[in-house]
Amino acid sequence: MSWLLALPIVLPFLTAVPAFLLRDRGAARWISLGGCVLLLAASAALMAAVWREGVVAAQMGDWPAPFGITLVADLLSAVMVVITAITGLAVAAYALADIDTRREALGYHALFQILLAGVCGAFLTGDIFNLYVWFEVMLIASFGLLVLGGDKAQLDGGIKYVTLNLVSTALFLAGIGLLYGMTGTLNMADLHLAVREVENTGLLTVVAVMFIVAFGVKAAVFPLFFWLPASYHTPPVAVSAVFAGLLTKVGVYALIRTFTLIFTHDTGYTHGLLLAIAGLTMVTGVLGAAAQNEFRKILSFHIVSQIGYMVLGLALYTPLALVGAVFYLVHHIIVKANLFLVSGLSNRLTGSFDLARIGGLYKSSPLLAILFLVPAFSLAGFPPLSGFWAKYLLVKASLDIEAYLIAATALVVGILTVFSMTKIWAEAFWKPHPGGAAPALATIAPADRAALLAPVAALAGLTVVIGLYPEPFVGFAERAAGQLLDPTRYVAAVLGRTP
Repeated sequence: MSWLLALPIVLPFLTAVPAFLLRDRGAARWISLGGCVLLLAASAALMAAVWREGVVAAQMGDWPAPFGITLVADLLSAVMVVITAITGLAVAAYALADIDTRREALGYHALFQILLAGVCGAFLTGDIFNLYVWFEVMLIASFGLLVLGGDKAQLDGGIKYVTLNLVSTALFLAGIGLLYGMTGTLNMADLHLAVREVENTGLLTVVAVMFIVAFGVKAAVFPLFFWLPASYHTPPVAVSAVFAGLLTKVGVYALIRTFTLIFTHDTGYTHGLLLAIAGLTMVTGVLGAAAQNEFRKILSFHIVSQIGYMVLGLALYTPLALVGAVFYLVHHIIVKANLFLVSGLSNRLTGSFDLARIGGLYKSSPLLAILFLVPAFSLAGFPPLSGFWAKYLLVKASLDIEAYLIAATALVVGILTVFSMTKIWAEAFWKPHPGGAAPALATIAPADRAALLAPVAALAGLTVVIGLYPEPFVGFAERAAGQLLDPTRYVAAVLGRTP
């Protein structure tokens, strides 16, 4: 079991070594793609074990918890690793045609694999200090990918990205120190028990707020999100897509994990604060998107807006709301990564991301238009696509506890999301191209066309499957939410005893 838990972390690191050594040759891209295939197989095996046995845990080096390094996977952790592998494989395939040889020679594929390792490590760690370690692995790799190539816009976005994330890191470390001082442990399962014995609950609430801010920066919630739209539109599309799909979701995952397992002593205050943050995040993100006229900037602001929905599920803190949060996480990673990949195809054909300078894609490339409509309609919440069910669960959970204001906010934001997606459709696909007819997909070299279209089509197909057959996915989310609300099995698997 220890190897099964470690493989999703070890495999990307092992892949990164030959990818770096052979970075000057074409073999690096195929090594990276092969590593992603192995990562998907390992994550699927882990998911099967978790589904079969419940929560699984392992102590690295046979040091007993809470003293050693613990890896643990419940259903939420396992599905996040699986979705990471799916996204990684799709982006690795897309990168075959998107990443130029100069960036490959600078180590793109190695950095990409290290990023995947950091993401998987964050999802599987059972220790809050090691969560910080994996955050740092992610930060180093993502910063390297963001500035790789040294373009002026990339460097500008990278400075903003890393500066605020370093502030978040400092706050996170301070919170870890205070929490350890109060409890004497950093193992998350052990913390679940130790926080019950803390007498100074006011200080514990202060620490909880510090974690909200630290993880809120990673998740890009209001008002800490401005680094994201300032940076995500600057690197190559393959980098933007993996960032859009995964990075902010690690912050959301950390919020869900800590505020269902550790900080549950004052839910009236902490989750009330999260509720206000969720509403403001939804509104500011969608208004920012409506004001933009650049393909990737619109999508970047919509990442912020959609993060608000996920935090809403945690903030409501009911079984149905957490089901919605888990479902939304899975849906959004697939949809958002795919929309960024579509934007790259649009740029490849028209030469720009600026909506005013492009157009005519519906006429010249109807297949691309369809592949855009699937994730776009899903993001906006059109039935029967996956986004409809995700929004439905959260709105119903809000109405069930008579939180009418936040339910109305979620519905209005959904309508405004339709406006943004319609603007992209009207400008990029429907109106004629300013320079005449837009080039068709057939003008792209066959090998590049396959590399660019295959991952987009696969992710769109997955979106349709989740939307048309939501029952097994909702059932899975229900089981995952049940484990979050009752962490008894999580604690028992890690500590070897029933709390």
